[in-house]
Amino acid sequence: MTFLAFGEIMLRLSPPGRELLLQTPKLDVWVAGAEANVAGALARLGHDVAFASAVPDNDLGRAALTYLRGAGVDTAGIQLRGDRMGLYFVTSGAGLRATEVIYDRAGSSFAEMPSDAWDWDTLLHGVDRLHLSGITPALGPVPAASAIAAAQAAAARGIAVSFDGNWRGKLWERWDSDPRGILTHLVAEADLLFGNHRDIALLLGRDFGGEGEARRREAVDAAFAAFPKLQTIASTARHVEHVDLHRLSARVDTRTDSAQTEEVVLAGIVDRIGGGDAFAAGVLHALRRGGDSAEAARTGLALAALKHSLPGDASLFRQADIDAYLAGGLDVRR
Repeated sequence: MTFLAFGEIMLRLSPPGRELLLQTPKLDVWVAGAEANVAGALARLGHDVAFASAVPDNDLGRAALTYLRGAGVDTAGIQLRGDRMGLYFVTSGAGLRATEVIYDRAGSSFAEMPSDAWDWDTLLHGVDRLHLSGITPALGPVPAASAIAAAQAAAARGIAVSFDGNWRGKLWERWDSDPRGILTHLVAEADLLFGNHRDIALLLGRDFGGEGEARRREAVDAAFAAFPKLQTIASTARHVEHVDLHRLSARVDTRTDSAQTEEVVLAGIVDRIGGGDAFAAGVLHALRRGGDSAEAARTGLALAALKHSLPGDASLFRQADIDAYLAGGLDVRR
């Protein structure tokens, strides 16, 4: 059984430490991208994972391929074409200064791929789950059409679809987009949604009252009513005290039950970017292993919490790290 993730793989550039962008003439570089993060994390956790994307046939594109292969991801579905690698810049916050993101993705190999250039018969062969995110359709009308075609192709073949909302307002605002309409097409094909009450409010064009768990259950019930294929919704709740101190909890809802974790305190955060991707990978990992909603919520939260300890976007952890986290204890392990 194989996962297939579809989306853009790109490079992230960040100034060292907590400096401002180009405060000194240095940049740290990581291979990045939401769907690639999920693919790499699942592969490191022992799953068969393939990735479908496009990169330029140059040193940057080949470095991305080498990175994914090193994580254990099948890269046969990545096309070498186009002229440029998608980039984004992250200036890490500190104290009361928030983290800032600048995108440089227009005209990338992936963004310029025609929607009919993807051979879904080949890409989906042997796959039992397709993973998508809301970042791909936010890139423009052609990537949006490609994402919808991927979801529909999977559904037509009886392949499960997971979808992570991953709202990126800066990307949607760059073109004459219809986020609600496009995302509705995608969620309609999914059995598993990663999203909270705000994502569901966008999809359904309505707000949800109340607080905490009651509001979240009201939102997921509304989503289940609106999308017949949807069976599971996974989400996190984050409370930000300052850049280095967050509180995070996780929740997994099905049509018949729900599981909510306690909050964990994330202090001394190294890098929060990619935490949501780690959460998604943890949930998918637990469900693939036969875990219930509570196990999926715990595992997703564990991997998300661990990711906050690493620079860059990717979760580099394996099952032993999750087990050690869940066992507790922060003293040196000798």
